Amino acid sequence: MSVSTVPEPYRNAVISHIMIDGAAAAIDFYTRAFGAEELFRLDGPDGRIVHAEVRIQGSTIMLGDAEGPLFRAPTAVGGTTVGLHVFVDDVDALAHRAAAAGADLVQPPADQFHGDRTTILKDPFGHVWVFLTHLEDLTPDEVARRARELFR
Repeated sequence: MSVSTVPEPYRNAVISHIMIDGAAAAIDFYTRAFGAEELFRLDGPDGRIVHAEVRIQGSTIMLGDAEGPLFRAPTAVGGTTVGLHVFVDDVDALAHRAAAAGADLVQPPADQFHGDRTTILKDPFGHVWVFLTHLEDLTPDEVARRARELFR
């Protein structure tokens, strides 16, 4: 039986729009580290990026240079409250590539109780990324049972 590397419920998810100090440098980093493909870029008159979009293995992420009190970069607030989850075909290869490009490997790739192999990376711009490769389809009851066993 073949298991899809990106589960159907996550194919059409909420699109993240991340704010960065240095969006152009971030796009370059995401291209090198995560294999991102730049889809669109709208430069402002001051050279900052007003809006851009990149795709990482089918997942689109919007980004731009942080501005004003409403949109601030993680580096401006001392961390982030959001983890960006992206399903990919080969989490091990992505983690290796990202670490070689300068990402901080917070958690190396490992199989998890919820049926995914995951890694956690922090990019140089303060964003935390959770990359996952789906390994097995589980019912919510099976995930809960495994979690209870793990956290006893």
